[in-house]
Amino acid sequence: MKNNTHEYFMDIAVNLAKKGIGKTSPNPAVGAVVVKNNRIIGKGCHKKAGLPHGEIIALNNSGTRAKGADLYVTLEPCDHYGRTPPCTEAVIRSGIKRVFIGMKDPNPIVSGRGIRKLKKNNIEVKTGILEHECKEINEPYIKYITTKKPFVTLKLASTLDGKIAASSGESKWITSEKSREYVHKLRSNADAVMVGIGTVLKDNPFLTVRLKTKRPAAIGPRQPVRIVVDSKLKIPLDANVFDAKAAKLIIAATKNATPKKIKQVRERGAEVVLVDSKDGHVDLKKLMHELGKREITSILIEGGARLAASAIKDGIADKVLIFYAPLLLGGNGIQMISSLGIKRLKDAVHLKNIQVKRIGKDVLLEGIL
Repeated sequence: MKNNTHEYFMDIAVNLAKKGIGKTSPNPAVGAVVVKNNRIIGKGCHKKAGLPHGEIIALNNSGTRAKGADLYVTLEPCDHYGRTPPCTEAVIRSGIKRVFIGMKDPNPIVSGRGIRKLKKNNIEVKTGILEHECKEINEPYIKYITTKKPFVTLKLASTLDGKIAASSGESKWITSEKSREYVHKLRSNADAVMVGIGTVLKDNPFLTVRLKTKRPAAIGPRQPVRIVVDSKLKIPLDANVFDAKAAKLIIAATKNATPKKIKQVRERGAEVVLVDSKDGHVDLKKLMHELGKREITSILIEGGARLAASAIKDGIADKVLIFYAPLLLGGNGIQMISSLGIKRLKDAVHLKNIQVKRIGKDVLLEGIL
């Protein structure tokens, strides 16, 4: 149990919201509970963009019992018409007496407006309950709604001495099966998964999610958009990422790609996004703007070493996840991240908000850039 009653009920709302992570994009994941006489009488979470928001489902579950009750919701109720009607109107009609909010909505057309509407209608409002936990749920939404660019997580897997492959190039498998399963969950929660052309040429991945799921076999797990950064369109036309049964495929290239190859790639069903070049490679910052236009709010970068270095140097990576396997390869192994051009310790890239957990026999380190 949390430190007090309000945190206890908000914690339940947070866990409800987590059920929507990866499914509600470009909307936020939201959880809500209706409480009366210290008992939960309604629960709800936002399941998909266009469907009712978490507080609406919780209120519907409560029915007429909501009158005089408290509502705990992880995000400020909206007060505008979008894909669904304003949630504030439903809260007011229900007769809710008090609303406890985890975090204000950073959306410029919402922020503070919902709270003001509730207060104007004599509903007591308190904000900032488990605010950190509520913000953590919606890291991609917060960045996307304020910048129109996706939240980028850089995933790396290496030995304890920072190698992603042996000198021969062999890399399957450095990390454990449990870690690989965890990565598939990360893929499922992201709008898109991104790799560089080097990874495609070396490993020929499908970049799909392969998880056991409760969804019908014909539907399968949620599949993210696959993105390959390939400045000169070197990608083979029989690469596994062209698998027609998988999700949408985007190839990010520059004007150095030939019109013939662009046509061939498009004929294979992929979208080719032409971006300005930077030092002969795809300008990742400009690519983020293009992907934001397509309502891609979160990206999981999975490799390789050059793309990882570019993501850090270009400042597009927001979070780093490093899976460390209990192995040592020594100086002959291939480095996890290519050169960052750093010559002095004081110029090193710093991570903050470090979290560490065990995944099977491996160790996962997570930090914000």
